[in-house]
Amino acid sequence: MAPGAKAALERLVLGQSIKLRFGGAKMDRHGRHLAHLFTNDGTWIQGEMLTRGWARVYTFPDNEALAEEMYAAEETARAGRRVIWGHRFYRVRSAKAGPLYNDIGTFQIIKGTVVAAANVRGRVYLNFGEDWKTDFTVTLDPKVRRRFEKSGLDPLTLEGRTIEVRGWLRKRNGPMVSASHRQQMRVLAGP
Repeated sequence: MAPGAKAALERLVLGQSIKLRFGGAKMDRHGRHLAHLFTNDGTWIQGEMLTRGWARVYTFPDNEALAEEMYAAEETARAGRRVIWGHRFYRVRSAKAGPLYNDIGTFQIIKGTVVAAANVRGRVYLNFGEDWKTDFTVTLDPKVRRRFEKSGLDPLTLEGRTIEVRGWLRKRNGPMVSASHRQQMRVLAGP
């Protein structure tokens, strides 16, 4: 789908003057600029790519600017099953462990209900099944937990709540995402 996304981006920006707006760190560790792009007429390029279904939200711990607006644009595309959202690879995954094993090493969006939330030597584990050794888990190191709490969300209160988390899926016991910042996780429902 990369050629289609490239063509869509070219239609939006070729021949245009582009303004960069930074909302946190200006560069990532690879030397890439972390900026939102705007045309002179005010068109927000990331928002357009998300709304049209050519991209999905990917935030960083030190650059969460416009995250809520990006999620809203992505929701529009998801609801309409636009472009990538009509493709099997990009579908939101269920937190059931079995099928997730096929996606280890990829960036995924996973939705499920937290069965148990535990603090083990400062690290938080959000388990999505009864067997923490095989079921999907989200982990937060102590520093990340403090950032979550500072943003108004204690991850230990997520037990019984349905959440959506996005990140790189790894295998540690079962499938696992290591959360690094609050905008990586959205609380959808629960008590």
